[in-house]
Amino acid sequence: MRILEIALDSARRAGAGFADVRILLQEEEGLSVRNGLVEQAASSLSHGIGVRALVDGAWGFAASCTVSEGEAARVAEEAVAIARASATVRKRDVNLAPLDPVVAEWESPCAIDPWSVPRARKIDLLREACSRARLGGSDVRYAAAYMRAIRDDKAYASTEGARIRQRTTVTSAGVRAIALGNGEMQVRSYPGTFEGNVRQAGYEWIEEIDIAGAAAETGKQAQALLSAEQCPEMETTLILGTNQLALQIHESCGHPTELDRVYGSEASYAGTSFLGPDKLGNFKYGSDLVNIYADSTIPGGLGTFAYDDEGVASGRTDLVRKGTFEAYLMSRETAARLGKVSNGCMRASGWDRMPIIRMTNICLEPGDETLESLIRGTDDGIFMDGIKSWSIDDRRLNFQFGTEIGWRIRNGQLAEMVKNPTYTGITPQFWNSCDGIAGPDEWVLWGVPNCGKGEPSQIMLVGHGTAPARFRNIKVGVGRW
Repeated sequence: MRILEIALDSARRAGAGFADVRILLQEEEGLSVRNGLVEQAASSLSHGIGVRALVDGAWGFAASCTVSEGEAARVAEEAVAIARASATVRKRDVNLAPLDPVVAEWESPCAIDPWSVPRARKIDLLREACSRARLGGSDVRYAAAYMRAIRDDKAYASTEGARIRQRTTVTSAGVRAIALGNGEMQVRSYPGTFEGNVRQAGYEWIEEIDIAGAAAETGKQAQALLSAEQCPEMETTLILGTNQLALQIHESCGHPTELDRVYGSEASYAGTSFLGPDKLGNFKYGSDLVNIYADSTIPGGLGTFAYDDEGVASGRTDLVRKGTFEAYLMSRETAARLGKVSNGCMRASGWDRMPIIRMTNICLEPGDETLESLIRGTDDGIFMDGIKSWSIDDRRLNFQFGTEIGWRIRNGQLAEMVKNPTYTGITPQFWNSCDGIAGPDEWVLWGVPNCGKGEPSQIMLVGHGTAPARFRNIKVGVGRW
């Protein structure tokens, strides 16, 4: 693409030792229905160019919503000027880990183009899901169904010779039921909280998750929660379902392994990390059953791509192996500080943002149990699932989570439902208490569409895969509601 070449040439002439450029065209559609009425039917289109330049050991970045040859040259020169000014106050020189540049194209799978499906058909599906959810009980006063599609077309080039084109399609759908009664509100979501479940796929994914087919049971559970017993306050065995465990992995495994947090780049906004370099290779993060990995090659994952926004190829990295902390999520810059090469974790949320270290698909490796055997091996405990609330300190150690629903476990069987279930812990103690993980047949890949990080803020789509898991001696029922 000629505009890319003009930007790079202009950056070189202005004095950049290194520069890269991204052009991103993003199309989005969002639909939502509440109690049968259309609440949102929105479409957006975003197109822009961003240039990153390295001068005298410091970064500069500039961007524009005008994609033209003249603007590409101007933006590149501005990025170089910002880098040169930044160099006067730099604390250390930026060095980049080595990388062999590639020329490549990649596109995510998409069997049914979401934009080829008539909007009226989509709205009818959402209305049907709402209607069925409200059949769950007389106290289900509110039902919402929602659907989203995003398409990105991104071109990347660097002064090192990389030339990469990537196209991705993302879809999601979900339904939520809210029951009101006895002076309280209870919520149940399907297939999970946030946007339901989000996948790199076409409209076929929305058909697969069948929100209308699950809506009635979603409403019934919201209704039942109103009369359920309050989650008891005690120390007990906890089994987490995959939706909640995905968030647990996100907050207590994904974020603390981001190397920019370790070096303090995120201290003012999203916090740092307890995982200093002194812990690399020797810190007992979890029990021997705990294997956590980053994998940007998993089909359908929100953290899946061929190359990150520095042109680093996708791949798998074992972050925790047999309970021991083994690796970070890295950029070329942070990897160089450790004498390593990047594992491809740099992404930007848009053309107007610099890439920063982001999670890809951070997953818990399945074990050899089943959810049934985990429950059967529990004399007394609680099973929880469905994300409701979360809080964790800025070093990613102390946490408290609330889930949508829970069930007591008595004598190896699920017993009565409990409402407002919560649990708390300290990250390494929690993961060291893990004594059982279900197998591959129950492993679920979740999409998290709202991971916030960076200044200015960037909202990123990331993925987490997990099977249900069991944790011993966990404090549950804490907190006030």
